[in-house]
Amino acid sequence: MKRRDLALGALVAIVAAILAAGCGSTKTVTKTVTVDAAAKRGVGAPLERVEFGYIKSLVPKGSGFLMRFDPAWLLSGETANVAAAEDGAVEPGQPVPNDNYIVDEGHRLLTYIVPANARVTVLTEGPDGTPITVAQLAQLVSGKNPLGRPLFEPLRTGFWIRVRIDTVRSLDQQYRP
Repeated sequence: MKRRDLALGALVAIVAAILAAGCGSTKTVTKTVTVDAAAKRGVGAPLERVEFGYIKSLVPKGSGFLMRFDPAWLLSGETANVAAAEDGAVEPGQPVPNDNYIVDEGHRLLTYIVPANARVTVLTEGPDGTPITVAQLAQLVSGKNPLGRPLFEPLRTGFWIRVRIDTVRSLDQQYRP
């Protein structure tokens, strides 16, 4: 009996080893997944928002700046066409020029904190952005030009701002053909 139990145990061990091996070699696969640090997790608002609008003022405050910003909607495609037709800017069924339409219904100014090291691009030589400092942008907003050359587009073309809670991370001037 002992020999039979031993043989049965050995057989069970061999079958278990074969099943564990998967009847062949096993592979360990490592997959790298990039996760957007600003991606929303859990309840509440997204960690970061992108807004379009107009900088009304940008003044020094402490080690950074305080910005007053008039948000608007820069629409494209069918959304722009329908909104423009509803506003009487184009005939119903007609496309908007350059596939863009701006809706700026309210002019309530929102206040944002802008760190001195926030990333800023303005249009100086064409539709590609030129990096400048927040201090230089503040001068441009106040009517001075510290760049030594004119802007390709006036600041009234608007800006895209990337915001985390109340703090602006970047400001990029919008090109308007």
